[in-house]
Amino acid sequence: MSQRLLLTLLGLLVAVLFLASLLIGPAALGLSESLSALLSGEGGPVVLVMQEIRLPRAILGLLVGAVLGLSGAAMQGFLRNPLAEPGLIGVSSSAALGAVLSLQTGLAAAFTLALPLAALAGAALSVLLILALAGPRGGALSLILAGIAISALTGAGTQLVLNLSANPFAVMEIVYWMMGSLADRSMTHVWIAAPFMLAGSVMLLSTGRALDALTLGEDAAQSMGVSLRRLRLMIILGTASAIGASVAVAGAIGFVGLVIPHLLRPLTGGQPSRLLPAAMLGGAAMLLASDIAVRLITPDQDLKLGVLTALIGAPFFLHLLWRMRGVEA
Repeated sequence: MSQRLLLTLLGLLVAVLFLASLLIGPAALGLSESLSALLSGEGGPVVLVMQEIRLPRAILGLLVGAVLGLSGAAMQGFLRNPLAEPGLIGVSSSAALGAVLSLQTGLAAAFTLALPLAALAGAALSVLLILALAGPRGGALSLILAGIAISALTGAGTQLVLNLSANPFAVMEIVYWMMGSLADRSMTHVWIAAPFMLAGSVMLLSTGRALDALTLGEDAAQSMGVSLRRLRLMIILGTASAIGASVAVAGAIGFVGLVIPHLLRPLTGGQPSRLLPAAMLGGAAMLLASDIAVRLITPDQDLKLGVLTALIGAPFFLHLLWRMRGVEA
């Protein structure tokens, strides 16, 4: 399949799912009534539903899914590991710890922006730790080990906060937040996250050619003029910016960055520069579809988005391990 046809089909799929995300919800609104209220700003309560509830949710589903898919493809290309995903370098868990601390201390209730800003601060701190632990000349193995260490440390910190919490309501709020969701988000969350996601996406998309060269090996890539140090910095900063912002507004949503690159890799010939934009659109489609599904499967209960993506991704992960076992046997 040609790259143009693949991106066109994925773009159409994303557009259809985005429109469906705008139209599906507890309030039974007609198609023309919904779109008219959204575009004209006239229609009383319908405008409130469309512009303040459904539109930010659909935009965040698009953005969060896109950066998860893109980051997963970039991480797998750089580490040359099919099981790599954005959480491998510890950014997700660090951002989650920052958000959990803001919830536990009551800072999140003090002002609206406290929770996402705390999550972004956690992601930024993880970048500094990764660069310090991996060292200026550290390779992929050093990066993985540094990420595992940071994930373990921040995961322990999160467990410690939950363990020492004397307020059961705060614990419940933290646990629900960590499951991941796009419900009850506003345009404020969009404006907070979008610049970081955009900056991270630009950095990751710019690494396509270097990742193509890296498929031939590090020595071959360097002989072709690729700076592995610069490439690593772009991958770390791009992933941290995009995923930190994602966790800040949507909580921990896993497996999108693992599943989507695998599904689309055969359609791109295994070429990273072709896979990156395809995974971006594929991730957006998967998260929009999953967010629509949580609203349709249990309309009377708050099924968390991260739970559904885990239910989809975990069997796929086991399938990958089983297939790798067959190849290595």
